[in-house]
Amino acid sequence: MGLNLDEKKAIVAEVAAQVAGAGAIVVAEYRGLDVAQITELRKRARQSGVYLRVLKNTLVRRAIAGTPFECLADRLVGPLIYCIAPDPVACAKVLHDFAKDADKLVIKGGAMPNYPLDVAGVKALASMPSREELLATLVGTLQAPIAKFVRTLNEVPGKFVRTLAAVRDAKETA
Repeated sequence: MGLNLDEKKAIVAEVAAQVAGAGAIVVAEYRGLDVAQITELRKRARQSGVYLRVLKNTLVRRAIAGTPFECLADRLVGPLIYCIAPDPVACAKVLHDFAKDADKLVIKGGAMPNYPLDVAGVKALASMPSREELLATLVGTLQAPIAKFVRTLNEVPGKFVRTLAAVRDAKETA
C-alpha cells in the first residue's frame, strides 16, 4: 500500500532532521536478508545510537537536497537501508560489522558532509576508533605527564622516610 502525500512529507521531514545533525550517512543493499537478520541489525544500530531505516530513494533524495550530503544522491539505486549518525564511525562500524556476519548485506557507499565515500572509504571509516576511544586516549596522554610529576614529588618525602627508618634500624642494631 502506498503512502499518501502527508505521510511522505512527514518521512522527508524526519529524514531531513536526522541528516541535519549527521556526521555520516552509509547506505547498503539489504536484498536477501531475512526478518531475523534485519531485526538483529536494527538492535545493533539502536545500541550504537544510529538511525537505521529502509526508505524510498526518492524520499531520501528530497530530504538530502540542498544539504552537504547531496553528493550521495546518484548512489541511491535499488533497495537500500540507510544508516545515519552524528558520529561518522558509528554507522560505518554497525553496517561493516554486520556485513561480516551476513554476506547478503552489501555496503554500497556513503557520505560525510561534502565528501562522498566509496565502499573502501566506508571500510576505512569503520576501522577507525570511535569518538569515545579517541577521547579516552587523549585524556590518558594528557594525564600521563601530570601523574609522573606527582609520583616524582611524592618520592622525595618517601625516600626521606625510608632513610630515617634505615638510620633508626642501624642505631637499634648497634
